[in-house]
Parts: sequence; structure tokens; C-alpha cells
Amino acid sequence: MQIRKTYQNVKPELLFDELKDLIVKQGASEDEAKMETYTLPSDTSSFISRGTLTFKLRTGPGKPAEEGIRLHIIGSARGETKVMIDINSSLFPQDKVAALQDDLDFILGSYEVKPG
Repeated sequence: MQIRKTYQNVKPELLFDELKDLIVKQGASEDEAKMETYTLPSDTSSFISRGTLTFKLRTGPGKPAEEGIRLHIIGSARGETKVMIDINSSLFPQDKVAALQDDLDFILGSYEVKPG
């Protein structure tokens, strides 16, 4: 399953940290995190950020954790920031996905760009 969102005028670093906390709240363990910032070729005073986060989930006691969630963020504080969350539905149940989406909508909903 995949969740895609676009936010306006939100720092990508803020989204990165907030999404990390919301996913950990649902029982996932942070695996790898990387955030990079680049200047735009047309304007060296403007920046675009790119981040990736992976999370591991346990399927049962004594079983090794497996990657179940991968998060991608790209955008800038002065424009749009896009978020894509890839979720392995067999490791992260639908009720946790729904809770994550509810938290996202409550905290960041006023910044979301609605399609259409």
C-alpha cells in the first residue's frame, strides 16, 4: 500500500521528524534515516531537501524484524513538499495505517494540498 501527500509551506525537515515520530508511535522501529539538502541551480539562496526513512516491524516474538515501511520526502520550505510512504500491508495492519493517516490529517491537514 502507498500513501501520497503534498504539503505547502512546510519545511521538509519538520515533516521528516513528525512522520518519524508518528510511525514509531504505531509500533515500528526506525532503521535508516537520511536527510540531504541541495541548492537550486537557478537560485543558490533557495534549497530543496530530500529524505528517506526506513522502519522495521516484528511479525512475532523471536522473529527478526523486517523492513515494513519506507518513507520518501522531497521539497522546499517555500513551496511544495511531497511525501510518499510505502507500507508492507502484511507487516503493518490496516488499523495502524488508519491511525497513522488520522494523525497525519489532524497534525498536518491544514498544510495539505488537496488534489483537483
